[in-house]
Amino acid sequence: MTRQNSAGVPLLVLAGGRCVPRPLPAYIMGIVNATPDSFWEKSRVPCAGDLSGAVERALALVEDGCDILDIGAESTRPGWQEVPAEEEMARLVPLVADIRRYSTVPISVDTRKLSVMREAWNAGADILNDVSALEDDPDLAQFAAHTDIPVVLMHRKGIPQAGQDAGGQYTDPASCVLRGLLDRAAFAERAGIKKEKIILDPGIGFGKQYEDNRALIRGIGTLVNSGYPVLLGVSRKRCIGTMTGRDVPQRLAGTLAAEMYAVLHGAAFVRVHDVRETRDMLAVVQELTGR
Repeated sequence: MTRQNSAGVPLLVLAGGRCVPRPLPAYIMGIVNATPDSFWEKSRVPCAGDLSGAVERALALVEDGCDILDIGAESTRPGWQEVPAEEEMARLVPLVADIRRYSTVPISVDTRKLSVMREAWNAGADILNDVSALEDDPDLAQFAAHTDIPVVLMHRKGIPQAGQDAGGQYTDPASCVLRGLLDRAAFAERAGIKKEKIILDPGIGFGKQYEDNRALIRGIGTLVNSGYPVLLGVSRKRCIGTMTGRDVPQRLAGTLAAEMYAVLHGAAFVRVHDVRETRDMLAVVQELTGR
């Protein structure tokens, strides 16, 4: 069973039994992209040379109220190109180490590679966020089990680089995605990862058409009912643009609406670019619902 607080809310438990407080209805993961090509320009930070600007961006998200920093050094936007492990480590590991000098905030690392995660862990990272759900580097599962870190398993369909629209429509998106995620969760548990350390992410935009993404957000409760905590990463994505007719810079309001819907239906984590606005939204949800 996932550890819970006195109100029955699932808690995030890091290695060593450290519980991360959850004062609002969902944990807020603030996005830091140590990449030159992530789709939202304002989420990018310097990934070489002087990292002071990148650390400043990360600490600003902490000041704004994020519960977790999610740092990635390999963009997974549609059409992305794989980054060699050595380059990914050079972008990511010094940044993790520098942030850790100033803050104890939990750090999630968005990577698919054991070598990268091992070095990030040594630098002070706490959580693995794997868009391949431990498929691309199965040895990651053994590492996660040994270190007892939480693991985010994300669903994707089609070849990784193809991105959105790659996989064709599902007959029943929520049920199909849940089956795929439960299969990966079973793999993780066989490798020794505790159930309470597994978080499921439906992978909005990864090999899915617009109708799939819309149905997944609407059906988020299907994933929540699995018994695993659920993370939604929809911040400023293309499906929000389709819903609103807005380009990336104007998608904040639509993002907040989708996140609110997901949280009201049980999502435990939201991965966001805009921490302060998300925190305000969750504070209102808490006041109005008593969650």
